[in-house]
Amino acid sequence: MYDFAIIGGGIVGLSTAMAIGGRDPHARILVLEKESCPAAHQTGRNSGVIHSGIYYKPGSFKAKFCRQGNRSMVEFCQQHDIPHEICGKVIVATERAELPALDRLYQRGLENGLDIARLSPEQVREIEPHVRCLGGIRVDSTGIVDYRRVCQKYAELCSERGVELRLKTKLESIHSTPEGRVLETNNGTFTARMTVNCAGLHSDRVARSSGVDPGARIVPFRGEYYELKPEKRHWVKNLIYPVPNPSFPFLGVHFTRSIDRSVHAGPNAVLSFKREGYRKTDFDWQDFREIVTYPGFWKLSARYFDVGVQEMIRSFRKAAFVRSLQRLIPEIQADDLAPIPPG
Repeated sequence: MYDFAIIGGGIVGLSTAMAIGGRDPHARILVLEKESCPAAHQTGRNSGVIHSGIYYKPGSFKAKFCRQGNRSMVEFCQQHDIPHEICGKVIVATERAELPALDRLYQRGLENGLDIARLSPEQVREIEPHVRCLGGIRVDSTGIVDYRRVCQKYAELCSERGVELRLKTKLESIHSTPEGRVLETNNGTFTARMTVNCAGLHSDRVARSSGVDPGARIVPFRGEYYELKPEKRHWVKNLIYPVPNPSFPFLGVHFTRSIDRSVHAGPNAVLSFKREGYRKTDFDWQDFREIVTYPGFWKLSARYFDVGVQEMIRSFRKAAFVRSLQRLIPEIQADDLAPIPPG
Protein backbone atom coordinates (compact mmCIF):
# COMPACT_ATOMS: atom_id res chain seq x y z
CA MET A 1 0.00 0.00 0.00
CA TYR A 2 1.41 3.36 -1.08
CA ASP A 3 0.48 6.60 0.60
CA PHE A 4 0.42 8.48 -2.71
CA ALA A 5 0.21 7.31 -6.31
CA ILE A 6 1.00 10.01 -8.87
CA ILE A 7 -0.20 9.35 -12.39
CA GLY A 8 2.16 10.92 -14.91
CA GLY A 9 5.92 11.37 -15.02
CA GLY A 10 6.17 14.79 -16.62
CA ILE A 11 7.32 17.93 -14.87
CA VAL A 12 4.06 18.27 -12.90
CA GLY A 13 4.07 14.67 -11.70
CA LEU A 14 7.73 14.60 -10.71
CA SER A 15 7.64 17.99 -8.99
CA THR A 16 4.53 16.86 -7.09
CA ALA A 17 6.38 13.74 -5.95
CA MET A 18 9.34 15.87 -4.85
CA ALA A 19 7.11 18.26 -2.92
CA ILE A 20 5.24 15.50 -1.11
CA GLY A 21 8.46 13.66 -0.34
CA GLY A 22 10.04 16.85 0.97
CA ARG A 23 7.16 17.49 3.35
CA ASP A 24 6.75 13.89 4.48
CA PRO A 25 10.01 11.91 4.20
CA HIS A 26 8.28 8.78 5.47
CA ALA A 27 5.54 8.77 2.83
CA ARG A 28 5.52 5.88 0.34
CA ILE A 29 5.20 7.52 -3.06
CA LEU A 30 4.66 5.86 -6.44
CA VAL A 31 4.88 7.59 -9.83
CA LEU A 32 3.36 5.81 -12.82
CA GLU A 33 4.64 6.80 -16.27
CA LYS A 34 3.49 4.98 -19.40
CA GLU A 35 6.52 5.95 -21.51
CA SER A 36 10.08 4.62 -21.27
CA CYS A 37 11.40 7.92 -19.89
CA PRO A 38 10.06 10.98 -18.07
CA ALA A 39 9.11 14.17 -19.94
CA ALA A 40 8.25 12.34 -23.17
CA HIS A 41 5.38 14.59 -24.20
CA GLN A 42 4.34 18.14 -23.22
CA THR A 43 7.26 18.67 -20.84
CA GLY A 44 9.86 17.75 -23.43
CA ARG A 45 8.13 19.26 -26.46
CA ASN A 46 7.84 22.98 -25.83
CA SER A 47 9.83 26.16 -26.38
CA GLY A 48 11.82 25.76 -23.17
CA VAL A 49 10.89 29.20 -21.86
CA ILE A 50 10.88 30.28 -18.21
CA HIS A 51 7.95 32.66 -18.43
CA SER A 52 7.56 35.92 -16.54
CA GLY A 53 3.78 36.12 -16.07
CA ILE A 54 3.32 39.34 -18.04
CA TYR A 55 0.27 38.08 -19.94
CA TYR A 56 -1.86 37.19 -16.93
CA LYS A 57 -4.49 39.23 -15.12
CA PRO A 58 -2.95 40.99 -12.10
CA GLY A 59 -3.95 39.28 -8.89
CA SER A 60 -4.90 36.02 -10.62
CA PHE A 61 -3.51 32.64 -9.64
CA LYS A 62 -1.88 32.38 -13.07
CA ALA A 63 0.04 35.61 -12.52
CA LYS A 64 1.00 34.70 -8.97
CA PHE A 65 2.10 31.15 -9.71
CA CYS A 66 3.97 32.10 -12.88
CA ARG A 67 6.08 34.65 -10.99
CA GLN A 68 6.69 32.25 -8.12
CA GLY A 69 7.46 29.43 -10.55
CA ASN A 70 9.93 31.62 -12.41
CA ARG A 71 11.89 32.32 -9.23
CA SER A 72 11.69 28.72 -8.02
CA MET A 73 12.85 27.32 -11.36
CA VAL A 74 15.84 29.64 -11.49
CA GLU A 75 16.79 28.78 -7.90
CA PHE A 76 16.48 25.06 -8.64
CA CYS A 77 18.65 25.32 -11.75
CA GLN A 78 21.29 27.31 -9.87
CA GLN A 79 21.29 24.84 -6.99
CA HIS A 80 21.72 21.81 -9.25
CA ASP A 81 23.93 23.29 -12.00
CA ILE A 82 21.31 22.90 -14.72
CA PRO A 83 22.13 25.09 -17.74
CA HIS A 84 19.72 28.01 -17.97
CA GLU A 85 19.82 31.68 -18.82
CA ILE A 86 17.71 34.67 -17.83
CA CYS A 87 18.19 36.34 -21.19
CA GLY A 88 15.00 38.39 -21.29
CA LYS A 89 12.70 38.84 -24.24
CA VAL A 90 11.16 41.58 -26.33
CA ILE A 91 7.48 41.81 -27.26
CA VAL A 92 7.06 43.98 -30.34
CA ALA A 93 4.27 45.76 -32.19
CA THR A 94 4.73 45.63 -35.96
CA GLU A 95 1.55 47.53 -36.90
CA ARG A 96 0.16 50.80 -35.62
CA ALA A 97 -3.08 49.07 -34.63
CA GLU A 98 -1.09 46.91 -32.17
CA LEU A 99 0.32 49.83 -30.18
CA PRO A 100 -2.68 50.22 -27.82
CA ALA A 101 -2.49 46.49 -26.99
CA LEU A 102 1.25 46.87 -26.40
CA ASP A 103 0.60 49.71 -23.96
CA ARG A 104 -2.05 47.67 -22.14
CA LEU A 105 0.34 44.75 -21.88
CA TYR A 106 3.04 47.05 -20.50
CA GLN A 107 0.64 48.34 -17.85
CA ARG A 108 -0.33 44.78 -16.95
CA GLY A 109 3.33 43.87 -16.52
CA LEU A 110 3.83 46.81 -14.17
CA GLU A 111 0.78 45.78 -12.14
CA ASN A 112 2.22 42.28 -11.93
CA GLY A 113 5.40 43.70 -10.40
CA LEU A 114 7.70 42.78 -13.27
CA ASP A 115 10.96 44.46 -14.23
CA ILE A 116 10.01 45.68 -17.70
CA ALA A 117 10.68 48.65 -19.95
CA ARG A 118 8.75 50.28 -22.79
CA LEU A 119 11.03 50.54 -25.83
CA SER A 120 11.18 52.71 -28.92
CA PRO A 121 11.94 51.03 -32.27
CA GLU A 122 15.55 52.17 -31.95
CA GLN A 123 15.85 50.66 -28.47
CA VAL A 124 14.41 47.37 -29.71
CA ARG A 125 17.03 47.26 -32.47
CA GLU A 126 19.78 47.74 -29.89
CA ILE A 127 18.65 44.43 -28.37
CA GLU A 128 17.50 42.63 -31.55
CA PRO A 129 19.12 44.36 -34.56
CA HIS A 130 17.14 42.45 -37.21
CA VAL A 131 13.68 43.20 -35.81
CA ARG A 132 11.58 45.88 -37.45
CA CYS A 133 8.78 47.26 -35.31
CA LEU A 134 6.96 50.37 -34.09
CA GLY A 135 7.67 49.76 -30.41
CA GLY A 136 8.27 47.07 -27.86
CA ILE A 137 8.54 45.87 -24.27
CA ARG A 138 11.65 44.40 -22.69
CA VAL A 139 10.87 41.69 -20.13
CA ASP A 140 14.00 41.01 -18.11
CA SER A 141 12.85 38.01 -16.06
CA THR A 142 12.08 35.70 -19.00
CA GLY A 143 14.58 32.89 -19.43
CA ILE A 144 15.36 29.62 -21.19
CA VAL A 145 16.05 26.10 -19.95
CA ASP A 146 15.90 22.51 -21.17
CA TYR A 147 12.95 21.08 -19.24
CA ARG A 148 14.07 17.54 -20.04
CA ARG A 149 17.22 18.23 -18.01
CA VAL A 150 15.08 19.64 -15.21
CA CYS A 151 12.96 16.48 -15.17
CA GLN A 152 16.03 14.26 -15.18
CA LYS A 153 17.20 15.99 -12.02
CA TYR A 154 13.71 15.76 -10.51
CA ALA A 155 13.73 12.01 -11.17
CA GLU A 156 17.17 11.64 -9.55
CA LEU A 157 16.08 13.54 -6.45
CA CYS A 158 12.85 11.56 -6.24
CA SER A 159 14.83 8.33 -6.33
CA GLU A 160 17.15 9.58 -3.58
CA ARG A 161 14.08 10.35 -1.44
CA GLY A 162 12.67 6.86 -1.88
CA VAL A 163 10.06 7.66 -4.52
CA GLU A 164 9.34 4.68 -6.76
CA LEU A 165 9.17 5.61 -10.45
CA ARG A 166 7.57 2.95 -12.63
CA LEU A 167 8.26 3.50 -16.34
CA LYS A 168 6.43 1.71 -19.16
CA THR A 169 3.50 1.39 -16.76
CA LYS A 170 0.21 2.51 -18.29
CA LEU A 171 -2.83 3.05 -16.13
CA GLU A 172 -5.78 0.99 -17.36
CA SER A 173 -8.41 1.47 -14.66
CA ILE A 174 -8.98 2.80 -11.15
CA HIS A 175 -11.52 1.74 -8.56
CA SER A 176 -12.09 2.71 -4.96
CA THR A 177 -12.01 0.58 -1.82
CA PRO A 178 -12.52 1.56 1.83
CA GLU A 179 -8.72 1.77 2.17
CA GLY A 180 -8.04 3.88 -0.92
CA ARG A 181 -7.65 3.35 -4.66
CA VAL A 182 -6.70 0.27 -6.67
CA LEU A 183 -4.79 1.07 -9.86
CA GLU A 184 -4.77 -1.55 -12.60
CA THR A 185 -1.90 -1.16 -15.08
CA ASN A 186 -0.28 -3.14 -17.87
CA ASN A 187 2.53 -3.82 -15.41
CA GLY A 188 0.67 -4.97 -12.32
CA THR A 189 -1.82 -3.77 -9.73
CA PHE A 190 -1.03 -1.07 -7.16
CA THR A 191 -2.97 0.32 -4.22
CA ALA A 192 -2.66 3.78 -2.70
CA ARG A 193 -4.42 5.80 -0.04
CA MET A 194 -4.45 8.85 -2.31
CA THR A 195 -3.97 9.41 -6.04
CA VAL A 196 -2.80 12.58 -7.76
CA ASN A 197 -3.74 13.10 -11.40
CA CYS A 198 -0.80 14.58 -13.35
CA ALA A 199 -1.57 12.80 -16.61
CA GLY A 200 -1.30 15.79 -18.95
CA LEU A 201 -3.08 15.13 -22.24
CA HIS A 202 -4.95 12.23 -20.62
CA SER A 203 -5.87 13.95 -17.36
CA ASP A 204 -9.56 14.18 -18.26
CA ARG A 205 -9.73 10.44 -18.94
CA VAL A 206 -7.93 9.64 -15.71
CA ALA A 207 -10.35 11.86 -13.82
CA ARG A 208 -13.38 10.16 -15.37
CA SER A 209 -11.97 6.70 -14.70
CA SER A 210 -11.65 7.76 -11.06
CA GLY A 211 -15.33 8.64 -10.92
CA VAL A 212 -14.78 12.38 -11.20
CA ASP A 213 -16.34 14.36 -14.05
CA PRO A 214 -14.08 17.37 -14.70
CA GLY A 215 -16.74 19.03 -16.81
CA ALA A 216 -14.23 19.52 -19.62
CA ARG A 217 -12.48 17.44 -22.24
CA ILE A 218 -8.99 17.66 -23.68
CA VAL A 219 -8.95 18.94 -27.28
CA PRO A 220 -5.40 18.33 -28.57
CA PHE A 221 -3.48 20.86 -30.63
CA ARG A 222 -0.11 20.25 -32.27
CA GLY A 223 2.53 22.97 -32.27
CA GLU A 224 4.83 22.95 -35.29
CA TYR A 225 8.27 24.56 -35.35
CA TYR A 226 11.04 25.46 -37.72
CA GLU A 227 14.67 26.03 -36.83
CA LEU A 228 16.88 28.79 -38.19
CA LYS A 229 19.79 27.32 -40.09
CA PRO A 230 23.11 27.75 -38.22
CA GLU A 231 24.37 30.51 -40.51
CA LYS A 232 21.26 32.59 -39.72
CA ARG A 233 21.13 32.13 -35.95
CA HIS A 234 22.75 35.51 -35.39
CA TRP A 235 19.49 37.13 -36.50
CA VAL A 236 17.98 36.26 -33.11
CA LYS A 237 19.87 37.18 -29.95
CA ASN A 238 17.34 35.93 -27.41
CA LEU A 239 13.51 35.77 -27.52
CA ILE A 240 11.24 37.76 -29.85
CA TYR A 241 7.45 37.70 -29.46
CA PRO A 242 4.65 39.54 -31.26
CA VAL A 243 1.95 41.43 -29.40
CA PRO A 244 -0.69 38.77 -28.71
CA ASN A 245 -4.18 39.35 -29.98
CA PRO A 246 -6.38 39.23 -26.84
CA SER A 247 -9.21 37.76 -28.92
CA PHE A 248 -7.14 34.67 -29.73
CA PRO A 249 -6.09 31.83 -27.38
CA PHE A 250 -2.47 31.69 -28.68
CA LEU A 251 0.57 33.95 -28.40
CA GLY A 252 1.42 33.76 -32.10
CA VAL A 253 4.56 32.44 -33.78
CA HIS A 254 7.74 33.74 -32.21
CA PHE A 255 11.51 33.22 -32.10
CA THR A 256 13.16 31.41 -29.19
CA ARG A 257 16.85 30.83 -28.64
CA SER A 258 17.54 27.57 -26.84
CA ILE A 259 20.24 26.62 -24.37
CA ASP A 260 22.10 24.75 -27.15
CA ARG A 261 22.18 28.06 -29.13
CA SER A 262 19.71 26.82 -31.75
CA VAL A 263 16.87 29.19 -32.66
CA HIS A 264 13.32 27.91 -33.01
CA ALA A 265 10.55 29.66 -34.90
CA GLY A 266 6.95 28.88 -34.01
CA PRO A 267 4.80 27.27 -32.93
CA ASN A 268 1.58 27.42 -34.80
CA ALA A 269 -1.40 25.63 -33.21
CA VAL A 270 -3.12 22.98 -35.33
CA LEU A 271 -5.97 20.72 -34.29
CA SER A 272 -4.67 17.16 -33.92
CA PHE A 273 -6.84 14.09 -34.41
CA LYS A 274 -4.65 12.11 -32.03
CA ARG A 275 -3.76 13.20 -28.51
CA GLU A 276 -0.13 12.29 -28.97
CA GLY A 277 -0.10 12.79 -32.71
CA TYR A 278 3.03 14.66 -33.72
CA ARG A 279 2.67 14.07 -37.46
CA LYS A 280 0.08 15.62 -39.77
CA THR A 281 -1.17 12.16 -40.73
CA ASP A 282 -1.61 10.81 -37.19
CA PHE A 283 -5.17 9.75 -36.42
CA ASP A 284 -6.92 7.88 -33.62
CA TRP A 285 -10.61 6.98 -33.81
CA GLN A 286 -11.26 7.27 -30.08
CA ASP A 287 -9.54 10.65 -29.87
CA PHE A 288 -11.39 11.88 -32.97
CA ARG A 289 -14.74 10.70 -31.64
CA GLU A 290 -14.18 12.43 -28.30
CA ILE A 291 -13.32 15.68 -30.10
CA VAL A 292 -16.33 15.81 -32.42
CA THR A 293 -18.84 14.72 -29.74
CA TYR A 294 -17.70 17.38 -27.28
CA PRO A 295 -19.89 20.51 -27.39
CA GLY A 296 -16.99 22.60 -26.15
CA PHE A 297 -15.07 21.82 -29.35
CA TRP A 298 -17.85 23.23 -31.51
CA LYS A 299 -18.07 26.36 -29.37
CA LEU A 300 -14.29 26.77 -29.73
CA SER A 301 -14.52 26.20 -33.49
CA ALA A 302 -17.29 28.74 -33.92
CA ARG A 303 -15.42 31.37 -31.95
CA TYR A 304 -12.02 30.85 -33.57
CA PHE A 305 -12.92 29.46 -36.99
CA ASP A 306 -10.91 32.03 -38.96
CA VAL A 307 -7.91 31.59 -36.68
CA GLY A 308 -8.10 27.82 -37.07
CA VAL A 309 -8.12 28.12 -40.85
CA GLN A 310 -5.06 30.40 -40.74
CA GLU A 311 -3.24 27.91 -38.51
CA MET A 312 -4.04 25.05 -40.89
CA ILE A 313 -2.77 27.08 -43.85
CA ARG A 314 0.47 27.77 -41.98
CA SER A 315 0.78 24.06 -41.29
CA PHE A 316 0.57 23.01 -44.94
CA ARG A 317 2.13 26.06 -46.61
CA LYS A 318 5.61 27.02 -45.48
CA ALA A 319 5.29 30.33 -47.31
CA ALA A 320 2.39 31.32 -45.04
CA PHE A 321 4.45 30.39 -41.97
CA VAL A 322 7.34 32.47 -43.28
CA ARG A 323 5.10 35.50 -43.83
CA SER A 324 4.12 35.40 -40.16
CA LEU A 325 7.79 35.38 -39.18
CA GLN A 326 8.61 38.20 -41.59
CA ARG A 327 6.37 40.48 -39.55
CA LEU A 328 9.10 40.28 -36.91
CA ILE A 329 12.24 39.83 -39.04
CA PRO A 330 11.53 40.99 -42.62
CA GLU A 331 14.68 39.53 -44.18
CA ILE A 332 13.91 35.92 -43.27
CA GLN A 333 13.22 33.58 -46.22
CA ALA A 334 11.90 30.03 -46.55
CA ASP A 335 15.38 28.68 -47.30
CA ASP A 336 16.59 29.96 -43.92
CA LEU A 337 14.32 27.51 -42.06
CA ALA A 338 14.42 23.76 -41.49
CA PRO A 339 11.55 21.78 -39.91
CA ILE A 340 12.08 20.21 -36.48
CA PRO A 341 9.93 17.82 -34.41
CA PRO A 342 6.62 19.35 -33.30
CA GLY A 343 5.14 19.45 -29.84
